[in-house]
Amino acid sequence: MPVPTTGSEIRQAYLDFFKSKNHKIVPSSSLVPENDPTLLLSNAGMNQFKPYFLGTVPFPHAVPYAASCQKCFRTGDLERVGYTARHHTFFEMLGNFSFGGYFKKEAITWAWEFVTGVLKLDPSRLWVTVFKDDDEAIELWKKTAGLPAERIVRMGEESNFWTMGPTGPCGPCSEIYVDLAPEKGATRNFEEEAESGRYLEIWNLVFTQFDRQEDGTLKPLPKPNIDTGMGLERVASVMQKVSSNFETDLLSPLMAAVAKVGNLSDRADGSQTYTSLKVISDHLRATTFLIADGVLPSNEGRGYVLRRILRRAIRHGKLLGLDKPFLSQLTLEVGKLMGGVYPEVVDRKEHIVNVVKAEEERFYETLAAGTERLMEKIGDLKKANATLLSGEDAFTLYDTFGFPLDITKEILKEKGLSVDEKGFQTAMEGQKEKARSAWKGSGDAVLPALYKELASKIPATQFKGYEKTKDLGQVLQIVRVKDRKHEPVEKLQEGEYGFVILSQSPFYAEKGGQVGDKGVIQGFNSAEVSWADVLDTQMVSDTLIGHWCFMKRGKLAAGQKVEATVEESERRAIMRNHTATHLLHAALRKVLGAHVGQAGSYVGPDRLRFDFTHFEGLKPGQLLQIESLVNQRILDNIEVTKQEMSFDEAKKKGALAFFSEKYGERVRVVDVPGFSTELCGGTHVGRTGDIGLFKVTSESSVASGVRRIEAVTGEGSLGRVHQEEETLKEIAQLLKSSDAELKTKVQALLEEVKSKDRELVSLKSKLAGSLVDEVLGKKKDVKGVSLVVARTDELDAEGMRQLIDALKAKMGSGVIVLGSGKHDQIAFIAGVTKDLTAKVKAGDIVKEVAKITGGGGGGRPDLAQAGGKDASKVDEALRQVPLIVERAVS
Repeated sequence: MPVPTTGSEIRQAYLDFFKSKNHKIVPSSSLVPENDPTLLLSNAGMNQFKPYFLGTVPFPHAVPYAASCQKCFRTGDLERVGYTARHHTFFEMLGNFSFGGYFKKEAITWAWEFVTGVLKLDPSRLWVTVFKDDDEAIELWKKTAGLPAERIVRMGEESNFWTMGPTGPCGPCSEIYVDLAPEKGATRNFEEEAESGRYLEIWNLVFTQFDRQEDGTLKPLPKPNIDTGMGLERVASVMQKVSSNFETDLLSPLMAAVAKVGNLSDRADGSQTYTSLKVISDHLRATTFLIADGVLPSNEGRGYVLRRILRRAIRHGKLLGLDKPFLSQLTLEVGKLMGGVYPEVVDRKEHIVNVVKAEEERFYETLAAGTERLMEKIGDLKKANATLLSGEDAFTLYDTFGFPLDITKEILKEKGLSVDEKGFQTAMEGQKEKARSAWKGSGDAVLPALYKELASKIPATQFKGYEKTKDLGQVLQIVRVKDRKHEPVEKLQEGEYGFVILSQSPFYAEKGGQVGDKGVIQGFNSAEVSWADVLDTQMVSDTLIGHWCFMKRGKLAAGQKVEATVEESERRAIMRNHTATHLLHAALRKVLGAHVGQAGSYVGPDRLRFDFTHFEGLKPGQLLQIESLVNQRILDNIEVTKQEMSFDEAKKKGALAFFSEKYGERVRVVDVPGFSTELCGGTHVGRTGDIGLFKVTSESSVASGVRRIEAVTGEGSLGRVHQEEETLKEIAQLLKSSDAELKTKVQALLEEVKSKDRELVSLKSKLAGSLVDEVLGKKKDVKGVSLVVARTDELDAEGMRQLIDALKAKMGSGVIVLGSGKHDQIAFIAGVTKDLTAKVKAGDIVKEVAKITGGGGGGRPDLAQAGGKDASKVDEALRQVPLIVERAVS
């Protein structure tokens, strides 16, 4: 059997080897974790097997062994990627796992068999490290592998003891190293030589055998586990006898493709060019896989990780002289290289190209301005003999120009400078604090402490709103709110506001985008009937539902029996909109792709709003398709089921869960069979037909990579239809047209307007042409440069530009500056013929001139435009032009 040397051969040989050892070969999971919403991105082979390690779910195979080649992503060493031979963001991790089956003996035996028997690595070049107290592993390495004691190195807890956290599963680990320079002879200090690169770690075997207790003691697990990880890129570098992962066949084709775009050499010469090629190749691969797995660029979470690496790659492209978008088409090279193993990068290639292209174009617009601003700051630092950019300046670059801190740090590093990262974080927190303080609430800042204390003293409110909208309960606590102060009281008197907390309630508290219910609370006693309007419902703690009340009649007292009634028509409207939101989410994923994810929502009685991740605006045809798909499911009148189950059961059912959402062991699943399954605690209709008509009212951008759809249902959609019909009738009356002829009438009017516009442009052109000789008569010589300065209030900006073009043509060589200040519409436009732009720049002229009138502007060296605020200073500003030109020429 030939020795595997290519990346593909090594990957397959590993999986085949462990298949022969009765392991279930499991495909790689997505980079977006499917069963762990607390994890940002899959960063190890064991991620997808976490439930089996924890014993919460049995492994679905006769023997509890598994092996995989997992897509992984890590950002901890992002700044080092490209500057070393081994660091990556995206990489492939080979791993074999045992869930309470085999343990150290088999793990060590099979690892040794694979590296020496399959990879045929020379045993004399292999070293292992073990945890200092793991005598069992040391004896197994001696006995099984025949390793001499001098090539078994005891290491401390920091490097050779794995933990999941301060408490819980943990255990020692053992790492296999390859000596890359055996010709150097005997080793004096293994740790130092491993650090210097002589010894390369290729495989880590983790023996999860303990459960760490609160007091730090290690309690043996009844069923210990095995978790191993072998970096494919590292092993490939050993098998292909190259000094860098980037020289292996897993990455060198991408290096060559990037170099070809820039007409560059991809020779491993250690130059800045080679470093940039490595950065781009790594990030190109990572970008392709992240987008294929549904991630989109944004300013939060996974999307921010993607945006960071995309922009870092673009910046290194600029260093290579690539001044136009280049990454999007290169993603196809990743598909050619890896599509055979990971078909998703080919199946979704058009989507990947579109996302990368949109992000590139967006960033190129801001990169130039941001770089120019940073270079100005670097110039200031050098003038002051300083080496540290302030955190405030770095934050301004981030906040104003979209410059990630990573890029700022990298550019500074190339110049021998650094940034005040603590100052940056302080500025970031300052902005967040300003945003928080700008919010005007009703004293909610005091809610956490007060209500947390109450929650520890009184039982949780039982929510009954799934089954009913009216229920009996008892007042557990009243908190009066007066002058924004929250005060626990025994009674809420007539005319007072406050939170009323009940033992049980049908009122839904605002959560998950759904607004809180409104209604009434009635109290009964022998003397009177008390009546409180419930204006809103909030979770005032994790366990207490607070009814925000205005005491309309009588009083409510702690301990009193009451009847709580939800305003039913509003609740029904909310239910229609909430279920419609689920249908909309599912329709978006079906029409646009699985990358669509919820980014926020509002579900009220009047409308619904759904924010979602997508890289571009929706085309009219797509919007119509989505709307039609939702309405089709409504017409199908499908039963909407709601079930409570374990989180793992919900995941098996295919329920959508969202990163950053916190889910307990038990979750509620809302299912429209065959179309939509989501984890949701909100209130929903019984059948989709209850929703009525679904009508989209708008589609827009919220932020980069996030779109928003607003829609109405039921009575809201009927009202929308009536409103649109009424508007059309009013337009028809204004145009003295029937409904049937309205479209034709509007088209005719638009053609007429276009015709008039063309006539107007022609007249403006003639007017500008008629002024050429008059303005040219004002020409003067400034240090050998022909200069024309004129005030042209009769022209708009377009007319001024036409006049400048005409003057340039007549003059051949010269500088023209025109100003206008009619009706406070201030404009300055400067034109410079090409032969003079090396000395005189139009942008510099208009900046100085506009400043006099309180304005600003800029543009190209040959043509620039600016505005102003004070029309009374236009003449004064124009008088300064000869001096500005004279300084420039001198």
